[in-house]
Amino acid sequence: MHSYVQALQNHLEPHANPAEAGPMSQYMRNQFPFLGIKTPARRALLKTFLATHGLPPLINLETILKELWALPEREYQYSALTLLDKVTKKLPADTIALLEYLITHKSWWDTVDLLAGHAVAVHFQRHPAARDTFLPIWRASDNFWLRRTTLLFQLSYKANTDADLLFNLIRENLDSDEFFIQKAIGWALREYSKTDAQTVVDFVQATPLPSLSAREALKWLQNQSRP
Repeated sequence: MHSYVQALQNHLEPHANPAEAGPMSQYMRNQFPFLGIKTPARRALLKTFLATHGLPPLINLETILKELWALPEREYQYSALTLLDKVTKKLPADTIALLEYLITHKSWWDTVDLLAGHAVAVHFQRHPAARDTFLPIWRASDNFWLRRTTLLFQLSYKANTDADLLFNLIRENLDSDEFFIQKAIGWALREYSKTDAQTVVDFVQATPLPSLSAREALKWLQNQSRP
């Protein structure tokens, strides 16, 4: 085990709370065990850890993140994502392979959505060539978490959203009965409706969306007393 990972494990484990671990795991449908450290406490602990140990060198980042990903308790994956977010704007183009690894291992909405909305979102903006190489692979993948990522990575793009790309990605997934795909379609459209409401309304009206997707897509607009 890398010394950085061992130090972080030694820093977090004394704060494990078995009474909280069970309910936290149940909230995630028992997909993963937890130490039982709630988010505010985990963030505070990681802050004190970084004050002493600093961020890992980029040359060691892949090793450290994969080792954190391999540890059983979910807090280690969350810590890995915090470390990743702090260096996202410095990552070389070939880090996209690491991001794909994180998306496709121990996959659940809690980590995949953070990766899509943060690291992947920034990486695709900074490295268009990486986007052009990996996006076609991900959008055609049998792994629905990769396809969910393609639907969500533009969530924060606002006026810079490639609407044609988003709509094409949605059309490609219309036949999916996967809850996490249908939910992602609605979420992506709902977020874009805050930037271009009429375009989203027109798309929803013209497209045979799953009912869940259509309902989610228009939720924000309806709360604004708009059509």
